[in-house]
Amino acid sequence: MRSGSWPALAGASALLTALAVEFADELAGGTQGAAMPLIRHDLALSYGQIGLLASVPLVLGSLLELPVGVLAGHGRRQRTAVAAGGLVVIAALIDAAAARSFTALVVAFVAFFPASGAFAGLTQSGLMDAGPGRQPQLMARWNLAGSAGAVAGPLLLIAILAAGGSWRTAYLALAACAAAAWLGVILGWPRPSAPASAGSPGDTARLRAAGQPGAAGQPGAAGQPGGAGQPGGTGQPGAVRRVRSGLRQPGVIRWLVLLQSADLLLDVLTGFLALYLVDVAHATPAEAALGVAVRLVAGLAGDILVVRALERMAALRLLTASATVSAVAYPAFLLVPGLWPKLVVLAGLSLATAPWYPVLQASLYGSLPGQSGVAVTLASAASLAGGAGPLAVGLLAERFGLAWALAGLAVAPVCLLGLLNGWRAGPRALPQRGCALP
Repeated sequence: MRSGSWPALAGASALLTALAVEFADELAGGTQGAAMPLIRHDLALSYGQIGLLASVPLVLGSLLELPVGVLAGHGRRQRTAVAAGGLVVIAALIDAAAARSFTALVVAFVAFFPASGAFAGLTQSGLMDAGPGRQPQLMARWNLAGSAGAVAGPLLLIAILAAGGSWRTAYLALAACAAAAWLGVILGWPRPSAPASAGSPGDTARLRAAGQPGAAGQPGAAGQPGGAGQPGGTGQPGAVRRVRSGLRQPGVIRWLVLLQSADLLLDVLTGFLALYLVDVAHATPAEAALGVAVRLVAGLAGDILVVRALERMAALRLLTASATVSAVAYPAFLLVPGLWPKLVVLAGLSLATAPWYPVLQASLYGSLPGQSGVAVTLASAASLAGGAGPLAVGLLAERFGLAWALAGLAVAPVCLLGLLNGWRAGPRALPQRGCALP
């Protein structure tokens, strides 16, 4: 376990605080997806504007977020970046609640994206640094906390609407929840341990046992030039060298492509789901919010199963099986008639896609051991290309209708199957089952 960058995972309060940050972050995402029909009606938005509302914050926010991971470093600087990001998240949610135009809402969402990267993204990267060789298991727990927050989002909106509130009231409630998580970071986060000698034999042995790159002697590993914690490693020239070195690591580009492909049936689908249920399946806004809740609850159940499944089977095998099921389930969701049958198939699809993000994201970190900040920066860069997804759906919906636009997302499981089947070093790059857990 690396020391000097993040509190040891043995500290339960550190782990719980990290999971609380992810819960609050995904609570905002779950509420936004369910509230989108109400936001569209209130601000009179077109499909194209909705696509821009999803894509512009992603693209501009990713540009702003690019240097955050690699320049934040570790230790005190990283904790300061997390705290600052939390403050901006709170302010952005309040601004969104007060927005009276499309432009004002875009500005609030653009501010939220990089702030969330600092608040939740750097918390995640520290968690990954603290558990080399255990990234899939830790990411499964992280994803479970996020799924719980995402499930609570639509339920929060339903409760606020039932009490006579609006989507603006919901955003103020989100700001309060983010403030509570921020206070947890400020008051409850333990101080990091004293730095251990870089590249210690114990660290090297654990990395080799996990089958990961980055043991002593490899570029970017702890204790090597350009690695985390080395002098000049967090300065601008050193940061650029670390990013270039990271891109050359085996498997890194492939994991980035897989993450963006998978996101089509994860965040992109969730973002348009409520609109699809209202405009295509002819559901009411309340039924659409329930549909989003069904998807997120099923995803939460899937995350619980993934935590157990990663103890019993190889991550690559789990990914391949889930992509195969999704390739059948998603077209079935689009084609089956009636709201309630669609929700049943949607629940199965959400269960099937549950392993995608935690395993792929953990594998990206596993390809860059000791360089979690570089992984955050590269993931932000890849999101610039991924930002075209929501915009494409919005523009296609304007021309051909939302049903045909969402049909294009069926390429996601096909891409995953193609890239996973072409993977030759996957069993070495993916940490396997049987890792000790906190």
